[in-house]
Amino acid sequence: MKDLITNYQKKLRLSNNLIDIYETTPYENKDQFIHDLLEKLYKERQAGIMARNMKQANFPVKKTLEAYDWSHVQIPEKLSVGAITNLDFLENQENLILYGNIGAGKTHLGIALGIKAIMQIKIVYFFTVHELINKLIQVRENDTYERFMKKLKKAHLLVLDEWGYLPLHQEGARLLFEVISMCYEQKSLIITTNIEFSHWKNFLFDEKLTAAIIDRVVHHSHLLFFDGPSHRKQNALLK
Repeated sequence: MKDLITNYQKKLRLSNNLIDIYETTPYENKDQFIHDLLEKLYKERQAGIMARNMKQANFPVKKTLEAYDWSHVQIPEKLSVGAITNLDFLENQENLILYGNIGAGKTHLGIALGIKAIMQIKIVYFFTVHELINKLIQVRENDTYERFMKKLKKAHLLVLDEWGYLPLHQEGARLLFEVISMCYEQKSLIITTNIEFSHWKNFLFDEKLTAAIIDRVVHHSHLLFFDGPSHRKQNALLK
């Protein structure tokens, strides 16, 4: 019988652990048994999806929303901490721009929201802006640009860290514009930056391109302002 179950398991592409799940599921009646068996298979599949999505998200560290300090985060009136942590912006294809002091918790919040989205079976990718530009140049040179862009199109959320920390060359700015245009009204962005909008042209250089990027980013965005001190400085070993 186990051989027959294994055979159908492979044909139906069910869990490799089907036999173990089957043998450890108590039997009270047929409906209860089928329900519990399918529920366990479903949960295992969801856990596998989350694990794969977490691995490909490319987070530099793991961060959570537990005990996150919101005291130095200024949130617009039409938004709330609950709406942010419930990922309402993600359901509406809106963006979050996390702007303010270096070390004030912007990257922490971006990663934590990205991880929560993965827990809801969403596809998330994390890049510093320069990592993204370098990747785009690499895949273009390898003739895999379209494949990489298709991968990004499947995402529900892109977290773009260190926006404006280093200047971009003209080609890098153009490639960034292509990503922003692809995301516009299709998926959500979280951008972390310490550069105000009026200075974005200083690292993008091209004023028309800067205006086009700002127009697409700001249209469906919420601006969160971080005015707290640097957590890294506060917790530094060298005082």
